[in-house]
Amino acid sequence: DPPDCTPRLMSCAAPVRAHFAQNARTTRAAPIRARSGAARAASTRARARTCGWNDTHGTRGSVLELAKLATSTRGDVARTRAVEPTSFAMGGAPLRVAYQGVPGAYSEGAALAAYPDAETVPHEQFDDVYAATENSSVDRAVLPFENSLGGSIHRNYDLIFSHNLHVVGEVYYRVNHCLLAMPGQKIEDLKRAQSHPQALAQCEGYLTNLGMVREAVDDTAGAAQAIAEAKTMGVAAVASRRAADLYGLHVYDEGIQDDTSNVTRFLALSREPIPPTNSVDKPYKTSIACSLKEGPGALFKALACFSLRDINMTKIESRPMRTNPVTSTGAKQSMQFSYLFYIDIEANMADENTQNALRHLNESATFLRVLGSYPRDCSQL
Repeated sequence: DPPDCTPRLMSCAAPVRAHFAQNARTTRAAPIRARSGAARAASTRARARTCGWNDTHGTRGSVLELAKLATSTRGDVARTRAVEPTSFAMGGAPLRVAYQGVPGAYSEGAALAAYPDAETVPHEQFDDVYAATENSSVDRAVLPFENSLGGSIHRNYDLIFSHNLHVVGEVYYRVNHCLLAMPGQKIEDLKRAQSHPQALAQCEGYLTNLGMVREAVDDTAGAAQAIAEAKTMGVAAVASRRAADLYGLHVYDEGIQDDTSNVTRFLALSREPIPPTNSVDKPYKTSIACSLKEGPGALFKALACFSLRDINMTKIESRPMRTNPVTSTGAKQSMQFSYLFYIDIEANMADENTQNALRHLNESATFLRVLGSYPRDCSQL
């Protein structure tokens, strides 16, 4: 039998627990206290320089901004430039919300779910949506970040890191695929199905049973639009019911996805963060991006900053660093990849416990940026 290593592991774990416990006591003893005027601003700037909390452009620290907003909400909210995610644009005009795709896309449905009275603005590519939001062409962006079947949309994780936007909300949107085609046909007359590759994959069993040839295009609603404009017979689109209504197509079948638990998580992005407020009846999430110092147990130590304070982590995603992606470490100079971690926690930046956790995390991080602190979507799907 192998030797029993439990006592040795327990003895090794004790110093680690002691280290984290001491650190937790130290950080809890250093709350952020409200100040006024230049003293508060100078103190916040000094704290940001000490902790290295700055964004990728080096112009504005996300943690700095949110810490200032958290302090402001205790006395001078009116002076902040941040806005609530459900508010309207200046002058009484509705918000302009950008999304990727054409009218009738699921992204447009998610944008309307987040902002029911908004004016939706379609864009061809994800990059265009980010650019339009940054240059003030629109007020918000609503973009997909993960799907319950297909996983993370890596392109948007990469883009949010390279743009100076803040997460101000989330929407869980149920995807309900429909089989759309020109009116006046029978379902057995439909020989080809066009849609986005992921939509086709999610309906693979259904389409196989019908003997339909699958043809990938750029967009679900775009497929419906093309069929309607060309009045193509014998070809169906896999898209939303809203796309059928917009383009005058007939819904031959609904709910054709192989797995009914098809939900996409969208994030709402804005140029300014929302002011964190301590609200018991409005639970918050906070999204961060960080990279860690190389060493044994680096990720364990980073995540312990949250578990020690009973902060629940809901997601972690790793992406290769775009700068210095490959490093050499150790006596033999072996190659290693460098990663950026995206982490979602159920926490509010207005909470001192959350601020202390991020101070603790900064000790083992080479980079730390708060992407946003925003109300959670607690709706029942």
